[in-house]
Amino acid sequence: MTPNSRGSTYMILAMAAFAVEDMFIKAAADTLAIGPILMLFGGGGMLVFMLLAKLRQQPLYHPAVVSRALLVRSAFEIVGRLFFALAIILSPLSSASAILQATPLVVVLGAALFMGERVGLLRWLAIIAGFIGVLMIVRPGVDSFNPTSLFAVISTLGFAGRDLSTRAAPPVLTNLQLGIYGFLVLIICGVILQVWYGSSTGFTDSLTLEAGLQVGGAILFGVAAYNFLTNAMRTGDVSVVTPFRYTRLIFALILGVIIFNERPDIYTLTGGMIIVLSGVYILMQGRRRGATVTQA
Repeated sequence: MTPNSRGSTYMILAMAAFAVEDMFIKAAADTLAIGPILMLFGGGGMLVFMLLAKLRQQPLYHPAVVSRALLVRSAFEIVGRLFFALAIILSPLSSASAILQATPLVVVLGAALFMGERVGLLRWLAIIAGFIGVLMIVRPGVDSFNPTSLFAVISTLGFAGRDLSTRAAPPVLTNLQLGIYGFLVLIICGVILQVWYGSSTGFTDSLTLEAGLQVGGAILFGVAAYNFLTNAMRTGDVSVVTPFRYTRLIFALILGVIIFNERPDIYTLTGGMIIVLSGVYILMQGRRRGATVTQA
């Protein structure tokens, strides 16, 4: 296999693992509050990455963690993870995952508005088309409107802010160190939700064996997804590998139908397709633009 083929395979495996992770979290929420779920999930994943870092003799702490850029990145990631966790639990997995695919569109929009990046007319039209796809899924103002789907919309803003602020972050942290702090963010999100909901049951009354196994499954697939994603971005060309991120929607649709008996309507399916096509088009335009600059 060529490096691009291997990278694309890693990306598909990463998206499949992320979809299974979401499935386990949604399933665990049937018997366990979302706050403890995220605290356990974040703590388990954090311990795994700490062990891996120690095995590779990497320090667990780096002063860059408290730099302004990384603190801003962490704040955006808290928003993204917090609201996406609420979205996958309170709304259908298929629609939440479809809306999440609009994150690259928000990234391009943010780069144009706040970083002065030039965006041509066709890319603007693709962004607008993608947002129309989001509106088709959310459908505000109609009888089928589900207010909880707005959590997924807010999560795209958080993840887009995280991706944009990553550009300014110092590239001194290893992937394992980033994994440690990424799962630490989940613990913080869990604490916020536990305080917000004020659950009186806590851990002991709600943590059943089934819920524990489901959270364990989320940790296992979450760590695997992160490693697959890292391998994907390091193996192939970014412009070739990145479009395969959209396969997450396919896996989410399949799991939603099989595990949770979801029945996405034609608007959700069409809106998701529009978002994916818009995102792929923007990625391909960016690839061509980069090639043109290189040739020049």
